[in-house]
Amino acid sequence: MRHLKIYLILITSIGLLYACSKTEVIKPQTEEIRFVVPTNFPDAVYKFEGNTLTNTGFSLGKKLFYDVRLSADKTISCGSCHQQFAGFANLDHKVSHGVNNCLGKRNAPVLFNLAWQKEFFWDGGAKNLEIVPINAITDVCEMGTDLNTIVSFLNTTSPYPQLFKDAFGTEIVNSQNLLKALAQFTATMVSANSKYDKVMRNPQQNSFTADEQQGYQLFKEKCASCHSEPLFTNLNYTSNGLDLNSIDEGRKVITGLSSDKGKFRIPTLRNIELSSPYMHDGRFNSLEKVLEHYNSGVQHSENLDPSLIKSSQLGIPLSSIQKQQLISFLKTLTDDEFIKNKIFNEN
Repeated sequence: MRHLKIYLILITSIGLLYACSKTEVIKPQTEEIRFVVPTNFPDAVYKFEGNTLTNTGFSLGKKLFYDVRLSADKTISCGSCHQQFAGFANLDHKVSHGVNNCLGKRNAPVLFNLAWQKEFFWDGGAKNLEIVPINAITDVCEMGTDLNTIVSFLNTTSPYPQLFKDAFGTEIVNSQNLLKALAQFTATMVSANSKYDKVMRNPQQNSFTADEQQGYQLFKEKCASCHSEPLFTNLNYTSNGLDLNSIDEGRKVITGLSSDKGKFRIPTLRNIELSSPYMHDGRFNSLEKVLEHYNSGVQHSENLDPSLIKSSQLGIPLSSIQKQQLISFLKTLTDDEFIKNKIFNEN
């Protein structure tokens, strides 16, 4: 019996060691991480000033991004609501799904091409990419914790002190370097190699189908004032005719201006095929429903975008054929190379 107990203890210990080693294995990032502005893009806003991009900083940021232990109940990471296969949006829920099964009030936005943004979130509540994670960390319906708790955990949990030393020269973890590492990871998420991009950069070798080309023309006529190329957003805030029964007042939460009530960030349309559900509250689960909203569902409000106010009707008139042609074009904005890029994978 004594030998059996020792054997069981050894088996248990080996299992625990294996589990720990499996969790803590850090794969070195052998491919050089670089940030390159695509040739058909404007200059980026975030330039890594004071936060030099390195392989070690990127790898640390990725590990932090996917570590559920940073949340209050050890179940939610940044990657839980920002899934790569969905353009780093959240395919599973209309709104963010956080600790203790808590549901937030807004749809998790996509995370790519962030280096071109001056403001973040649906209401523009953050002005700097490096402070964006604080919202998710402290929100009671997201990660439900605070920076001090996370920093304390990282300082006492291997291999984080060594990873911070490799990235920033000191094994003493602080919130500034924590946020810088996350910014190195998220700022390098650049999506710019869709079929659309290939056609724009090299039309001699790439071309749209007839439906895609017609959809592109319709897009430029009916959608481009808000979803301007090449980012496919003008980065402004607007009221697009959704009902205002929601208690979420949008941009007004930040500015306090009644003229901003019901206004939300105009999202990028890149990878839109993959990032359902749509709108700030995730109310539409298909592109067909989104286009039908603009065709027949736009409601009047005092802050309604002027482009949706026509002399005879509200919205953007679209025939069934036009809707399908627009969707054909929107699918050319899917960037499979980005979606499947292994350097952003959790494993």
